[in-house]
Amino acid sequence: MASRKDDETGPANAVLHPVGASGDLASSLPHSLTVNIDLPVMVQTTPDDEARVAIEQYAITPIYDELAPATRSIDVVADPVRVAAQDEAVDEERAVIVPLPGDDSGPTRRERMRGDTPRQPESASMLTAERLLDPMRNKQIPPEGFWQRGLYTGSFRRINLGDSAKVRERKALDTRISKRLEGGTRFVPILTRKGGVGKTTITTLLGMAMADIRDDRVIAIDANPDRGTLSERVNKQTRSTVRDLVTHAPSIRDFTELSTHVSRDVTRLDVLASDTDPLLSEAFDENDYNVIADVAARYYSLVLTDCGTGIVHSVMRATLQRADSVVIVSGGSVDEARLASETLTWLEANNYGHLVRNAIVALNTATQGTNLVKLGEIEAHFRSRVRDIVRIPYDPELAAGSVVRYAALKPFTRDAARELAGLVMDGLPVRRDS
Repeated sequence: MASRKDDETGPANAVLHPVGASGDLASSLPHSLTVNIDLPVMVQTTPDDEARVAIEQYAITPIYDELAPATRSIDVVADPVRVAAQDEAVDEERAVIVPLPGDDSGPTRRERMRGDTPRQPESASMLTAERLLDPMRNKQIPPEGFWQRGLYTGSFRRINLGDSAKVRERKALDTRISKRLEGGTRFVPILTRKGGVGKTTITTLLGMAMADIRDDRVIAIDANPDRGTLSERVNKQTRSTVRDLVTHAPSIRDFTELSTHVSRDVTRLDVLASDTDPLLSEAFDENDYNVIADVAARYYSLVLTDCGTGIVHSVMRATLQRADSVVIVSGGSVDEARLASETLTWLEANNYGHLVRNAIVALNTATQGTNLVKLGEIEAHFRSRVRDIVRIPYDPELAAGSVVRYAALKPFTRDAARELAGLVMDGLPVRRDS
């Protein structure tokens, strides 16, 4: 029996020990046996199927591990010089792709949900209400309306049916009245050829309804050259009149100085009184009105002008030249309605037809004779000539001819005033160059 030990580095030799003639077999075996064999050099060749899918452009450095399994991993180390050259060649042949308009203009919805940083800076226009406001929070706003509010409270704020139909109409009218105006002041004269039909009352109601809803400033100017009474419809806070404002107009530098010449109602309506001295009333002319209008245009968005009965007066000409819309006041009697219609005819004959088509008629039903005429026929007549008509009902708060408390008016009177304000605002342009 012999033992063999392979040594790949040494020469091949064998040492044999003869078996003695005497003794048993175990004692005759040699103590050690050394055999050196030179093995042939292994030449690794790549099979054809592997050569077809080999990565020839990269230098491969195999890593062998005696303890690794049959399937092994290798690191592919690319030659940076060869890779750069190939990338340049690919870039030259690559077609130029023009991105679509708006492509990658901002983060995707998934990125915004994850709170990822935008891929590029956003403009201020990206901060829209639809993006920032949570629609679920709007459902937590208590609805207005008896049954809607009761159901919302009884269901522990789980069932929200929204506002009632009446509340939605009120909010829609508020939106119309608060319409934003850009590009200068809007002038709205209130006029008619007959006195005593309620021009001053209509001016007061219209101004209060606008000022109560709008965020900007509204002023009512008493331009009646025959001693108007507009300032008596609000609590007086100054003795200044249109004459005083004309005198101090060059020195007015801010709204604080102008506010000393007007009286402000609780609805934030400012009122500029007319001259109280009858001997000075005729001195208020076209030039004076233009001075006051220029000063008011610097600080107010809406200017209401309570005109006198003298439609051919020079003040009327200056008023109509600045007018964006007009309100014609008519009473409920036959002669009052006829004179109001003649006012429209006079405007059309003097190249103010555009004001007639955009005019609103306020039908004051508190005058004498209202119960004796067919108001529907009067309305039908005016609807054929103007844009719309509104009935102003009788109200004890207005009949006294004194200070008008807007909160003390009957609900249907306030509704009529608000409807008149909404119709007037509908006819005013949103933008104007001057």
